[in-house]
Amino acid sequence: MRIVIAGGGTGGHIFPAIAIANALKAADNSIEILFIGAKGKMEMEKVPQAGYKREGLDIAGFNRSSLIKNISLPFKLIRSFFQVRSIFKGFKPDAAIGVGGYSSFPVLRLAQARRIPTFIHESNSFAGRSNIMLGKKATRVFTGTTGMESFFPKEKIVITGNPVRSSITQSTISRSEGLKFFSLDESKKTVLVVGGSLGARTINEAIDKRLEDLLNGGLQVIWQTGKQYQPRSTVSRGLWVDSFIQQMEYAYAAADIVVARSGAMTVAELCVVNKPVLFVPYPHAAEDHQTVNARQLVDRNAAWMISDKEAAEDLVPRIIALANDERTQGEMRNNIASLARTDADKKIAAEILKEVRGGKESSRV
Repeated sequence: MRIVIAGGGTGGHIFPAIAIANALKAADNSIEILFIGAKGKMEMEKVPQAGYKREGLDIAGFNRSSLIKNISLPFKLIRSFFQVRSIFKGFKPDAAIGVGGYSSFPVLRLAQARRIPTFIHESNSFAGRSNIMLGKKATRVFTGTTGMESFFPKEKIVITGNPVRSSITQSTISRSEGLKFFSLDESKKTVLVVGGSLGARTINEAIDKRLEDLLNGGLQVIWQTGKQYQPRSTVSRGLWVDSFIQQMEYAYAAADIVVARSGAMTVAELCVVNKPVLFVPYPHAAEDHQTVNARQLVDRNAAWMISDKEAAEDLVPRIIALANDERTQGEMRNNIASLARTDADKKIAAEILKEVRGGKESSRV
């Protein structure tokens, strides 16, 4: 059996895709898997690191900040369809899985035109336009949350939750081992700051501005900035900083408190590692779905949240307040742990294999 997995652009798309691929291989090691992403995006690096082959398309998304850059989009889309045709000719897939990101559209569209079974994973509570279009002809649509009938045909929806990397769900790394990995002090509380795989300017600037306050408050910091941000601070004591954390399982193990955006995959991971968290939702997400994601935890006393516009002044004081409130930390750990789902990847893999194998049996008859 040959399966293509299409999409990427951010860790929120790539890491669930890899989790699904790993679950498929665990269920049937003879399956051949090929990833298709966008040239120049992080999937071109992260997928090979996970041990899978990948092909890149000359495609880009809509640029909202510079409309003139969108002139070439129709030509890139047409070219990507020809590239997908060439890839399909060589690989001959039995199924196609889309995980979000603009590179998934031409792949699943061509697969549907050729009546190849297609599957979509929609992690967010508000579906993207491409997935909505593709969902009409998809074999199954896997969703991270309930209430997605307004976006997809009800009979196609399977609620699975969001796949979390096995390196996180199966991690046995202790806090001591995590802190040693980052060369930090076991006697101090540790704050993990992540704005997603591409970083978050608002969070970065708030931390940069008042980093000394955190350190003088007896805290130490693990800070993932993203590639586009260079910290102004030159502080080195009690601080580990880099553009990307390759082994997040060590960061989660080391952390006592987490500061993060509230994308669907970040929320899913934090539920699994059950850490006290302070969310700063990305305000420009479609239909403000990151605020919706965070609110679901806040309403269960499983997290705190502040708005993006409040972060510059209020983020660091709220971090210090949470670090000094042991009772609230304990409540958060208990409440967020109850929301964890660790088998979404297995559920998705099992459903895909059932549908594809069933279709092959029917075609033989």
